[in-house]
Order: sequence, then structure tokens, then C-alpha cells
Amino acid sequence: MTIKLLVLGKTDSTPLIQLIEEYQKRLKHYVRFELDIVPDIKNTKNLSEKQQKEKEGEAIINRLNPTDVLILLDERGKQNTSVEFSQYLQKKMNSGIKQLVLVIGGPYGFSDAVYQKSQGSLSLSKMTFSHQMVRLFVIEQLYRAFTILKNEPYHHQ
Repeated sequence: MTIKLLVLGKTDSTPLIQLIEEYQKRLKHYVRFELDIVPDIKNTKNLSEKQQKEKEGEAIINRLNPTDVLILLDERGKQNTSVEFSQYLQKKMNSGIKQLVLVIGGPYGFSDAVYQKSQGSLSLSKMTFSHQMVRLFVIEQLYRAFTILKNEPYHHQ
């Protein structure tokens, strides 16, 4: 299985980029992982919130393959402990899916079309984080999940 993290816009923070790259490197020992950066939508100042979500939604959907399993990282999604998340990933891998796509939406969330296309949603927290930091958190949690599945000492309970 491949895990793809689909994100909108690039990260400008060098320290965040370095940490993201570090965890991507660690994650490669466990699973095929891809970070797919959708370019920022142009002229968002001239768009309503709904129009911006729709344009972002089109860009997200255009990046998907027909067999992809799309999971939204959404504040209203299901919250898991790290161990529960590792079990969730194990079930996805056991189901034989080719590619699991986790997507971080734009500042206003997802369009209706993206919600309809998704097969579930996860929440990292009830708190709000910057979209740039969420990238790091997701990749770190993926790494943590695989170390849990392999009984490696990274995660402490």
C-alpha cells in the first residue's frame, strides 16, 4: 500500500520543511509514502469562501486515482489515540487497497464534492493548528503508527 498525503500550497518555513523531510525519510523504512503538494489557488481574494472551497476541491479530486481511498483530515473527523491510529492503518493495509490518500484541506475546509468522494475523516485534535504544522503532525503520527505496529521503542505508553 502507498500512503499519499495531499496538501494545498507549499510550506515556507525552513524548520518545518526540515522536520517534514526527516519524518518522510524515517517513514520510508515502513511504507511507500508520497507528499503531493497541490499548488495554491490563484486570486483567492476575488473568490467567496464557497468558490475557494470548490476550486480547491476540484484540484484535490483531479489528483485522485479511481481506486484511491480518500480520508479527510477534518476537525469533525474521528479522533484516535496513536495506538488506535496504528490499528486503523493495519486494517487499511489488510484490506488490500492500493493507495490511501489523506488530505489536508484549505483554510475553509472541504467542498461538498470532496466530502462526497471521501470514505471517512480523521481529526488530529479539537484544537486548530496551522495547515503547515498539520503536515508534520500527520507524517510524525504515520511514523509513530508504524513503529507501534513493529513493536519498536519510539512510542511509550
